[in-house]
Amino acid sequence: MATTDKMDYEIPSYMVRPPTYGKWESVRLGIWNPTTKQFLGRTAKSWGGIILFYLIFYAALAALFAICIQGLYLSLNENSPTWQKDQSLIGDNPGMGFRPIAKDVETAGSLVWYVASDENSVKEWTDSLNAYLEPYTQKGGQNQKVCDYDNAAGDKVCVVEIDKWDPCTASHNYGFNNSKPCFFIKLNKIFGWQPEIYNDPSELPEDMPDDLKQHISSLNGTARNNIWVSCHGENPADKENIGPLDYFPKSRGFASYYYPFTNKKGYLSPLVAVQLTNPKLNVLINIECRAWAKNIRYSKMKSEREGSVHLEVLID
Repeated sequence: MATTDKMDYEIPSYMVRPPTYGKWESVRLGIWNPTTKQFLGRTAKSWGGIILFYLIFYAALAALFAICIQGLYLSLNENSPTWQKDQSLIGDNPGMGFRPIAKDVETAGSLVWYVASDENSVKEWTDSLNAYLEPYTQKGGQNQKVCDYDNAAGDKVCVVEIDKWDPCTASHNYGFNNSKPCFFIKLNKIFGWQPEIYNDPSELPEDMPDDLKQHISSLNGTARNNIWVSCHGENPADKENIGPLDYFPKSRGFASYYYPFTNKKGYLSPLVAVQLTNPKLNVLINIECRAWAKNIRYSKMKSEREGSVHLEVLID
């Protein structure tokens, strides 16, 4: 019978069962394996390669980001927007706003509701107005001057003269405690926008309120150079409940010398204070205020309101 010699050969490593280690030994070898010279599963050469890769990758990413930011800065002007008026997202038709507004705007919306005999209820609204009007009450602001229709701002900005709001001032609690509340109307700022004024009584629009037409006709010369403001009850019942209104300043509008807005330091938007002098109590009153200029478009649609603002007043 033939005999077969045993052949000696080396068993491949992948066929050899790995040694069994305890938990602590496995953790220790996972951190540093003295046999393979591996730290956390990688050799020094492997770690060097991956670190070098990520250094180059993130350096290139940072350089690309820096180039993009620098390109953006080069395209911007600190003093004026790149896209203006009808070329911009906000367009060339200024919106309107009012103050005070409720702390919880999402819940209260445009409702001004308070109890005239409750000091805390009154204080909530007067504090809101005080905070909003604080920049206007700081006398002697930088780069400001007192203007009039024959004395424009020039290189400075025109001061908003708060004494012309009286009695809609903090010293009178803005009329809230006397059930004669004041609210303030403003036009939103649009860079470079210049109003086209209704200053000729013979060219006033037909839908302009008669009392405003009479007011404009009573003025002379440059005193007519205003963006006019009118407020009224929106519905027939509101017209009965709103009572007489007073406007401050007595010019009843935003003076043209505050425009255009060009982002000069110290600029503050002009405000018109409107006071309800005898509103009906315990009734919700819907109010609409509208700005009048030839280049202010008007739309009453609630979803796309233009050239006007809506608010509600409820005095208990």
